[in-house]
Amino acid sequence: MSYKAVDQLAVAGRRVFVRVDFNVPRDKGKGASGGAKAIADDTRIREALPTIQYLLDNKAKIILASHLGRPKGRDAQESLEGVAERLAELIGREVTFPEDCVGDAVKKLVHEMREGDVILLENLRFHKEEEANDPQFAQALAQLAEVYVNDAFGTLHRAHASTAAMVKHFREKGIGLLVKKELEFLSPLLTKPARPYYAVLGGAKVSDKIGLIENLIYKVDGLLLGGGLAYTFLRAKGEEIGTSKLEPEKLHLAAKILQNAKDQGVPVYLPTDHKVSDRAAQDAKARVVKTIAYNEMGLDLGPETVRRYTEVLSGAKTIFWNGPMGVFELPAFAEGSSAIARAIASASEKNEAVSIVGGGESLAAVHMSGVAAHITHLSTGGGATLAFLEGKELPGLKALEM
Repeated sequence: MSYKAVDQLAVAGRRVFVRVDFNVPRDKGKGASGGAKAIADDTRIREALPTIQYLLDNKAKIILASHLGRPKGRDAQESLEGVAERLAELIGREVTFPEDCVGDAVKKLVHEMREGDVILLENLRFHKEEEANDPQFAQALAQLAEVYVNDAFGTLHRAHASTAAMVKHFREKGIGLLVKKELEFLSPLLTKPARPYYAVLGGAKVSDKIGLIENLIYKVDGLLLGGGLAYTFLRAKGEEIGTSKLEPEKLHLAAKILQNAKDQGVPVYLPTDHKVSDRAAQDAKARVVKTIAYNEMGLDLGPETVRRYTEVLSGAKTIFWNGPMGVFELPAFAEGSSAIARAIASASEKNEAVSIVGGGESLAAVHMSGVAAHITHLSTGGGATLAFLEGKELPGLKALEM
């Protein structure tokens, strides 16, 4: 598949529509009036800065568009106004913020733009037509610009008006620098990863990662499983898991995956000891066990499992991690995720391994462990990253093919 990048497009003096992902976490206790101060983490804004700065340096007229949250119609709590304030601080220039993303007022604003001007449109999802991939809404958005750029990797798996339907109205279209970077790191995982290549998968649900696990069996040299999803696999092997997270309807599929992996000669590593408690709560006391009692739940990897996983990863040349190894937001059950983060960082340094971490909770664990600087690539994609590695077609990427 072939895509043009923003630095291959003619942007000077032209209105460039940039689909960004400014769906930032916010402190809703500060309310809509909190503005930029209500933004709990501005990473997603910062990730878009290279593309924005490139366009500024090349005298484009920049129209930014994003969603925020899941509003049902217009909702002041989901306004991008605070994001516009924070962006203005980061780029050191005014960011015009209209009251909507389409309409006559917006059209007038964009047609009066000068080179170097920046507009951030109001939340696309204030219009239900955005998620419906409505062609008329898409056309209204397309009329604002002459060039289209998608730099919102986390939205590429969704066929929405701003990521799919509107793109067909542009001859000049391409990917932003963030999307380019994501593809440069993720694509080799599907084609020619340096070996040995290990995938570490955690999180709460097997169902969220079934497609990914099934595809990775044919790509990796080993799978290391943790978090809630590991207990469905352990139960499928006949082990007692107490009240641990279980998806009974996925037991048959888990058993099939384990058999497929065995047939392919790919080892699947599962926890051999656990940190357990009778509840997942701030005051829960952790104890380490090999066998989980009927009234307890596994909430983190045990130390034996941590040592074994660390040893496996120490020889890796490529590592992909998605999903925490336990309920890491509770201090008593954070060590498994922190230890995996440190092991991956160590492999990156000692072996020059390519390490890629994706998913909000995994990224949080990496930052919490203080090793972010030693990870090769922190993927912003979330669901899009998983869909890409499953081998699925991404509508937002498909629309940009040349």
